[in-house]
Amino acid sequence: MLPLTLPAGALPRVLCLGAHCDDIDLGCGGTLLRLREEHPALDVRWVIFCSDTRRAAEARASAARFVGSDAGTRVTIHEFRDGFLPWQGAAVKEVFEALKAQAPPDLIFTHTRHDLHQDHRLVCELTWNTFRDHLILEYEIPKWDGDLTTPNAYVPLEARHAEQKIAILLDAYASQRERGWFDADTFRGLMRLRGVESNAPGRFAEGFHARKWVLAPERAKRT
Repeated sequence: MLPLTLPAGALPRVLCLGAHCDDIDLGCGGTLLRLREEHPALDVRWVIFCSDTRRAAEARASAARFVGSDAGTRVTIHEFRDGFLPWQGAAVKEVFEALKAQAPPDLIFTHTRHDLHQDHRLVCELTWNTFRDHLILEYEIPKWDGDLTTPNAYVPLEARHAEQKIAILLDAYASQRERGWFDADTFRGLMRLRGVESNAPGRFAEGFHARKWVLAPERAKRT
């Protein structure tokens, strides 16, 4: 298993992309907790595309608990229409172009290409279309469609990361609690299964799809 090593001595930049307010939290919340623990000065851009006023407030509160609310964390929430993202493609692409003009991230989290939700797929497609020289990990989200496949990259988690992720999700997203799948059993079960698959020492893990992972000499120092 190859470890993910962020640049030594640099401020690690992480870009998190989610179609909906709880997507990032569900897909890579445990990994973000671990990264924040290992890199207290983590520079995080947290970008949501579809939202409304209530859910935006939930997402901001949740993001603050996952990655902090200091100057190193920037949360941007757009109000594209939920379920119609592909038909608003030009405007969504403009958002990606604006992101590309900012400081380049060391790591990007986005949806997986296999996701059957149309909003999720578009975010993934535009991630790869926009960022062509970056490490991109595609996260998974359990849902009714049954579109989960076997990951090829795993981030081991300690039990405390898993339980903290569950607690934040259930506490922050009151609007989602009535959904049948939005519960501790679903969240813990998937992390435990990925922990089994990766033989994680702490018994839990999050799974990702790493479409391209190139082992190359360290990049030149950024100016």
